[in-house]
Amino acid sequence: MIRPGILRRLSIAIIALHAMVGVAHSAAHVRLNILMNSWQNAYIFVVIILLPLVAAYLIWKRARPGYLILFLSMLGALLFGGYYHFVLAGADNVSTVGHHALRSWAQVFQGSALLLALVEFAGVVAGAAGLRAVNRES
Repeated sequence: MIRPGILRRLSIAIIALHAMVGVAHSAAHVRLNILMNSWQNAYIFVVIILLPLVAAYLIWKRARPGYLILFLSMLGALLFGGYYHFVLAGADNVSTVGHHALRSWAQVFQGSALLLALVEFAGVVAGAAGLRAVNRES
């Protein structure tokens, strides 16, 4: 079992890493002109960008909902990104973008998509571990 202080710092580090990788991935989207529609942009802003930041704040303040928000937002991000980056054929798929003329940005896109999936999985695990630890303390 991970001590609560370590789990809290680890969870916040995961959220910070997720934000940094997200910036690189967003830059690749812009440079490669891979556009999302309105509902996707809203989902990305709320679930993938905003909610992890809210989770970090709550976890830092030792508020119980922080780990639940971390778990749900990272699961939502992982499912969304996993589907669009690795399953659905199209411009947002890592196998499609490799044929793009801006190869260096295609590599940033591919690498950041993979890193996002790994970090989001880590966030799901950290959120679940945090929920379990909080429930055990109750």
